[in-house]
Amino acid sequence: MKIKIVEDQITWSEVKKLAREGYGDMVKAVADIKLDILAIGGEMHADAEQLLLENNSNQEDLWGFNIYPEMPEDKKLEYVSFINIRPQIGNRSQEIKSESIKNKINSLVKKMII
Repeated sequence: MKIKIVEDQITWSEVKKLAREGYGDMVKAVADIKLDILAIGGEMHADAEQLLLENNSNQEDLWGFNIYPEMPEDKKLEYVSFINIRPQIGNRSQEIKSESIKNKINSLVKKMII
């Protein structure tokens, strides 16, 4: 499955296409909350994470989530991924527990997906 690094903007049509090429109604994504970039697509969040790491991202800045492009606005993002398990900083589950990180991802998505 194709992974697209988004440094500027991407359209919702392109995100829907990436979803159809993979899981149908959902596409996996990883946000670098420091560099304000996204990696969208791939079979697993770890694939997008690895691509970002190879492109100068730092592990502690990467968070995985799912995008459901056809869902209503309040249900488009699901903040769940194995890469989010970080007991050393208090995130002991796949779901992102920090509201500030969720808000950062949400803002990034709103800015970058048009």
